[in-house]
Amino acid sequence: MAMDDLTRLKAEAAAFRGLVAHFQKRTDVQNIDVMNTAGFCRNCLAKWYKAAAEHYGAPISYEQAQEAVYGMPISEWKAKHQKPASPAQEKTFEDTKALHAKIGVVE
Repeated sequence: MAMDDLTRLKAEAAAFRGLVAHFQKRTDVQNIDVMNTAGFCRNCLAKWYKAAAEHYGAPISYEQAQEAVYGMPISEWKAKHQKPASPAQEKTFEDTKALHAKIGVVE
């Protein structure tokens, strides 16, 4: 059975909220590790959120988008959870740049 547009929109929004909640719970997982493995991270998610908000006429700042994704101001999250990247992590990041997420609105 095909899903109607409103149900699809609700399901997509719930999936986004689930991903955000999972990222907020897994503070042990560093952005660079997610980026190096999956090609996107919390910051990418915040950029997609910001782009979508602007596209739909409700512009927000990048900082507001990050706070929505991180569950706190980015400065607080970094102080509590972010660890320095190792040289190996930084090399992988550079080596995989072509595979990193492109930010934009997908309708």
